[in-house]
Amino acid sequence: MNAFSCQSARSFKSVVWTAGLVLLAAIVLAVASLLPESSPLHASAFVVSLAGKYLAYAMLALSVDLVWGFAGILTLGHAAFFGLGGYAMGMYLMREIGARGAYGDANLPDFMVFLSWKSLPWYWCGTDHFAWAMMLVLVVPALLAGVFGWLAFRSRVSGVYLSIITQALTYALMLAFFQNGFGFGGNNGLTDFKDILGADLHAPATRAALLVATGVALAAALLAARFIVGSRFGNLLVAVRDAENRTRFLGYRPDQVKLLVWVFSAMLAAVGGALYVTQVGIINPGEFAPANSIESVIWVAVGGRGTLSGAVLGAILVNFGKTLFTAWLPEFWLYGLGLLFIGTTLFLPNGIMGLWRPTKKNDPEEITPEVSAPEGEHP
Repeated sequence: MNAFSCQSARSFKSVVWTAGLVLLAAIVLAVASLLPESSPLHASAFVVSLAGKYLAYAMLALSVDLVWGFAGILTLGHAAFFGLGGYAMGMYLMREIGARGAYGDANLPDFMVFLSWKSLPWYWCGTDHFAWAMMLVLVVPALLAGVFGWLAFRSRVSGVYLSIITQALTYALMLAFFQNGFGFGGNNGLTDFKDILGADLHAPATRAALLVATGVALAAALLAARFIVGSRFGNLLVAVRDAENRTRFLGYRPDQVKLLVWVFSAMLAAVGGALYVTQVGIINPGEFAPANSIESVIWVAVGGRGTLSGAVLGAILVNFGKTLFTAWLPEFWLYGLGLLFIGTTLFLPNGIMGLWRPTKKNDPEEITPEVSAPEGEHP
């Protein structure tokens, strides 16, 4: 077995173990939440919601790792896709409220009644159906990512310029969603959700089911991402990251390779956003803030860029630390986050996962597979 095959086998085992642990932890917590409150093993609704939020954030981190760790695209705007997925789910949850809202209007969400809207905007049509809402969760971010990526990669925008443009994208969406006339609740966003598929969102059984669903989605996303990076397309991603011009001279189209992984990662982030909303109970324009995208990059750096499992680990650990830190010294969290990123860059350049994969000369982990020209073509 050659060096790259050894690396691939180790990476596969790591991802499978991570997916299994994530799913097991979600199931154990879900079961614990259904135990009587008098039981010492009981998990409160707060703990279950917090765990669900961490797993949803892990999906965002995984999507960032795919494009940054494997394609070399440093994105500072993936919160845009996370937020769009959240709003698509939020639209469905708002329609589920029906006449139980504060204004008792079965056709319009409360914020539209308050703003004297007479009818639903056309883009809200069909959102009372779960299947349509799920399609929006995937299609809208994919379309935005497709258009944005096609324009950027076709023009060969890269490096810091691409990072700045992605940041501008999410900032523009944040400003748009803040507007009351945009039809998404303005500054307050969408909230006061009651049901999902007819089940009470606040019931312990529903919370447990959502946590397990998030664990299943994250495990499936990990395995799908591993399948992609372990395939020939994954070899192309690494080749584009490390030697884009050489890959182009071999007859490949780096812009198309980047576009495909960019769109897929946007869809992953959107699914994470949709699951996030069901468990935190609110979505507002603040989710589009560029700071959220920058945080997701820090999660990946802390866990280990280009490892998949590291992205999940980093997201969970950093957000758990944020929960503790903001409870004790909330005003100093941003300073702590900055120090964490600096410390990781200086002392853990390969992230936490690098502690188990020390970089050495001629280490198999550092060997990149060769990519040959497409059959029938010559550089």
